[in-house]
Amino acid sequence: MAKLFKPSSFRRLKDELRLGLSRSYVGLGVDPQRYLRHIQRTYGLQIDSFTDMQYVPLDYIEFIARQALGASTKWAALEGAGFGLGGFLLIVPDMGVLSAITIRLIQKLSLLYGFEYATEEESVMLWMAAASAAGVELGRDFLEKQAAERIVPAIIERMAARMSAEVAEKWGSRLLPAVGGVIGGILNYYFVREWGRRAQEHFRRRYVQNAALPTGLRDGPLRSIGSD
Repeated sequence: MAKLFKPSSFRRLKDELRLGLSRSYVGLGVDPQRYLRHIQRTYGLQIDSFTDMQYVPLDYIEFIARQALGASTKWAALEGAGFGLGGFLLIVPDMGVLSAITIRLIQKLSLLYGFEYATEEESVMLWMAAASAAGVELGRDFLEKQAAERIVPAIIERMAARMSAEVAEKWGSRLLPAVGGVIGGILNYYFVREWGRRAQEHFRRRYVQNAALPTGLRDGPLRSIGSD
């Protein structure tokens, strides 16, 4: 399927993916306070902040996380079905929306497992988790070579490249407008579900690691996110 995409098309796809990811980074992602109110109201959680999620039983967190994952995959499927009707002409804007949906889901999962991203350091940790979910390898050399203000944009660049490769592998069938709507919805659904599950596993592992620490050594669940 990859040969169906011209080099110029790859660049357009990658640029749109980068734009969608960047918009989430600059403030168009999940509003933690608004999402906290939603969680409190919907699930009756008596928490004052997402750091209190460390005291919520893991089984209940998993239940809420599955609800978030299900809602995001359904939204991605509907979006993909709509854009898919236009075949290749609408794949490019579709990618921008799809990347934003994916990052918003990862942000929600981060909060649900108790990992906030209010500070710059926490934001970097969030994007490192997103890269991990995307299957992007971020070695020590890569991180050490990046200036502090360039780490997240560099991660976004790698994620956009990774997502572009997946588009080339899986989205070729959407070049046929007659079937593009159905296939677009299905592909978007599985794309978000796969990335969401990877992210959920990442945050679940961190939650468990943090829970195993003595109370006096905990500095909020986020402290353990970079401790591999």
